[in-house]
Amino acid sequence: MKRFFSLLLVSNLFWVTSVSAAPAMIFSVNQDLPMGVDEELIRKNYHVNLGSKQGLRKGTVLDVFRIVSVFNPYDSGKRVNHRVRMGQVKVLHVSEGAAITAFHRMEKETPVMELDQFIVGDHVGVNVD
Repeated sequence: MKRFFSLLLVSNLFWVTSVSAAPAMIFSVNQDLPMGVDEELIRKNYHVNLGSKQGLRKGTVLDVFRIVSVFNPYDSGKRVNHRVRMGQVKVLHVSEGAAITAFHRMEKETPVMELDQFIVGDHVGVNVD
């Protein structure tokens, strides 16, 4: 009996649990209300689920990526996922688990997208360039 519990204890030590973190992404977008004025500049804020807990601080530049998933009927019906870099946002305000960012720049060349602006669900990552 003692041997059984020892074996059980050892097997639990080698048990690997799968831990998956939620991807860092834009979870909300706020913008100015358009007033219909010529050459009006509409500002937008992008809320991301990264914060000071993950090392973000004011001024940090984040890369924005869009996952483009395409069905390939010629390869057993598999889906091909492309991670396309869309541009960058810059952190304006940071709390423990989230941050408010603003547009920093767009990539000069990207594939054709239905929406060419940053949207909810776009992934973000800390720029290391």
